[in-house]
Amino acid sequence: MPRLTTNLHLEMLERARRRGRVPKDGLYGLHWGDPESPDNNALRAVRDHWLLAYVDPAKTALEIGPGGGRWTRYMLDFHRLYVVDYHAELLAEFRRNFPQPHIIEIQNNGTDFPGIPAGSVDFVFSFGVFVHLDLDIIQAYLANLRAVIHRKTQLVIQYADKDKPKARENRGFSDNDPRRMRQAVEESGYRIVEEDTGLLNHSAIMRFELA
Repeated sequence: MPRLTTNLHLEMLERARRRGRVPKDGLYGLHWGDPESPDNNALRAVRDHWLLAYVDPAKTALEIGPGGGRWTRYMLDFHRLYVVDYHAELLAEFRRNFPQPHIIEIQNNGTDFPGIPAGSVDFVFSFGVFVHLDLDIIQAYLANLRAVIHRKTQLVIQYADKDKPKARENRGFSDNDPRRMRQAVEESGYRIVEEDTGLLNHSAIMRFELA
């Protein structure tokens, strides 16, 4: 049976607190890179092309692993926004800056989406999460996502690319690459619409939908 959870993200939060990287007034996670920074072209491209292009006030979105809200702040104009994490501590950190009533927090059991109505999600986004997940966990997420999305739902996920030296140097990155990720996505019943393997120096990003 696949291992469906990891404590790595909780350990990263605790490590950031010890190092003073969790600001009292600010977003946890910006120390990994701020999309607002004028010298961070890659993250600005993720923001503009892979996220903001899909924000729609008439639709519902789902973010897997919001962290402190580094990317969530660009998703606030969705009609409804689900944020999902396995760790209550991470959801509590997120809540400090995002108490909006249209944001619904979901503490899951590993890779599921309890309480989200079937077929209700129009857009899925995850950045900085799947880079740390082994393929069996990714495949479990892909299988469970099918219950809460529909035919036109767009899914955007960043994942580790061990073809790149920066990914191989990062011990927290999972053993993945574009070939294995494409296979996992397609075998889970999705069609890849768009991908970029060159934008990020340690990972890749992909948009897909139900086949």
